[in-house]
Amino acid sequence: MAKQNVAEQFVDILVRAGVKRLYGVVGDSLNPVVDAIRRNAAIDWIHVRHEETAAFAAGAEAQITGKLAACAGSCGPGNLHLINGLYDAHRSMAPVLALASHIPSSEIGLGYFQETHPDQLFRECSHYNEMISNPKQMPRLLQTAIQHAVGQSGVSVVSLPGDIASEPAPDKALETALVTSRPTVRPGDTEIDKLVAMIDEADRITLFCGSGTAGAHAEVMEFAEKIKSPVGHALRGKEWIQYDNPYDVGMSGLLGYGAAYEATHECDLLILLGTDFPYNAFLPDDVKIAQVDVRPERLGRRSKLDLAVWGDVKETLRCLTPRVKPKGNRRFLDKMLKKHADALEGVVKAYTRKVEKHVPIHPEYVASVLDELADEDAVFTVDTGMCNVWAARYISPNGRRRVIGSFSHGSMANALPMAIGAQFTDRGRQVVSMSGDGGFAMLMGDFLTLVQYDLPVKVVLFNNSALSMVELEMLVAGLPSYGTTNKNPDFGAVARACGAYGVRVEKPKDLTGALKAAFKHKGPALVDVVTDPNALSIPPKISAEMVTGFALSASKMVLDGGVGRMVQMARSNLRNVPRP
Repeated sequence: MAKQNVAEQFVDILVRAGVKRLYGVVGDSLNPVVDAIRRNAAIDWIHVRHEETAAFAAGAEAQITGKLAACAGSCGPGNLHLINGLYDAHRSMAPVLALASHIPSSEIGLGYFQETHPDQLFRECSHYNEMISNPKQMPRLLQTAIQHAVGQSGVSVVSLPGDIASEPAPDKALETALVTSRPTVRPGDTEIDKLVAMIDEADRITLFCGSGTAGAHAEVMEFAEKIKSPVGHALRGKEWIQYDNPYDVGMSGLLGYGAAYEATHECDLLILLGTDFPYNAFLPDDVKIAQVDVRPERLGRRSKLDLAVWGDVKETLRCLTPRVKPKGNRRFLDKMLKKHADALEGVVKAYTRKVEKHVPIHPEYVASVLDELADEDAVFTVDTGMCNVWAARYISPNGRRRVIGSFSHGSMANALPMAIGAQFTDRGRQVVSMSGDGGFAMLMGDFLTLVQYDLPVKVVLFNNSALSMVELEMLVAGLPSYGTTNKNPDFGAVARACGAYGVRVEKPKDLTGALKAAFKHKGPALVDVVTDPNALSIPPKISAEMVTGFALSASKMVLDGGVGRMVQMARSNLRNVPRP
């Protein structure tokens, strides 16, 4: 049996860790690893057209599966292209292992062709970032990197010079057991005791939930019922907490709607559950706040806390709920439910009034039709910008759908690459990329990846020929819009030229048929929908402080935005409010 080289050992360890794909672009220093993958039936090389796509795709795969995913880039420019997608994965707490192949080890530090220093470049977007400079570091260094990515839910980067990858692996290398899943974290009894006391003393309690409530829907609902609390959420908490929720008061923040803002400000105790909600301008400063989070470094960094609780939301509530006294007065809850329903009723006209005749097409109408037609277990990947607004307000979660985007990093061009990673996890599951024309054009080359692998991703392109979010930012600053217009082709024709299904929709009456046909098509498809560039959105509460760095405007061109099927849920919840 031939002696194993470092590249082969590297690939074998990835397989042992459960990695099924390595996304990347081939090239010189990376060739030994790619060749090792070619000869290993347990893992596939996914050839994308841009390394940024590779990192986004790996991050999306990790978010969908909850397991380690991997990407790679060749030396210098190749691995530099990974950095934006790795930032996104890291901030989204997606376990990703990135291989940054490197120039020949004997040339490092001498200004060699394509030389960079990946062990320095990726430091800020990783939990672990080290270089293999000697074969004897394998497999321990790679195993350590994997355990950092999985254990701390983020990115690890391993730099590997091409010549080292081709050298023989060390004899009798230890095969250490790998960490491939995270444990639950239970808070200490002292923190539980303090939180129980705060809850029992409070009259009006609001729960505000983030992505840390994943898998804890039942526990949150049981807790909310016992303490008669309205439940609001951040964008990343929407898919986990909004569905089947009789206590729902909507979303706060820059894309917010409903009564979440009022509920968080009119309570006397606000409990933040698994959220690193970044917009402290939307959080109150005159109520008691307790925060529960599995990442202790995030406790209290957005607001002044009266109690910090380190623990998983699910495990914390399992300890907490049996111990708190049930509350009989639901006056505050019912008041917030009514405010929520009234708020949604007040804006529902924005997406129902003459939308079936309006040209260019209202993007709200596109999103609402998409929500109705998409599968009950569809995965939606969402471009940053106005697509975030339409997804937040129109895509209805149900416990089976997933909605992922660059919600923490805020990068353009993420939706298509994320759809690639999501679709590879399950070719039979519907994956819909809600793309803006600006974001799609930025990494449009990887539409070819869909065609090359016959991935049945459906790209729904909200094409208003503008960078609308940037136009709003300029409006807020009192500036005329400049440099925000896109001269776009017929993207449906572009899709057909690439060998995919493509159609352009300019009239509302054609939308439903076009989406149905695209969804029925077995392979990749793109629906280019020409939408109204003047359809913009603002949150329910605005102050000068809130507009900093974000697109807000009170001009007449701004619509408050509709809310899709959420208004029906609000009406249903309101019917459960006891009448005097």
